[in-house]
Amino acid sequence: MITKEKKTEAIAKLARDKKDVGSPEVQVAILTERIKEVTEHVKQNKHDFMAKRGLMQMVGRRKKLLKYLERTDFELYKKTVAACGLRK
Repeated sequence: MITKEKKTEAIAKLARDKKDVGSPEVQVAILTERIKEVTEHVKQNKHDFMAKRGLMQMVGRRKKLLKYLERTDFELYKKTVAACGLRK
């Protein structure tokens, strides 16, 4: 479970304004933080197949959001990928 502080930091990195929590770039940042935490859990608990499934679903959702960003606003896409530290 992602802590409130980590979520707030992720939102602050890419938010368009103070109340922005739903834009695609913010959703990608939040998903990235959640993916990092679940990845550590799955490394320690190799037989937790439900966590693996949830991890794959989050990765797929993030991939779709990044694809949308790339298609609509390429500059924002590059900024989001750089801020989240993704390899794209």
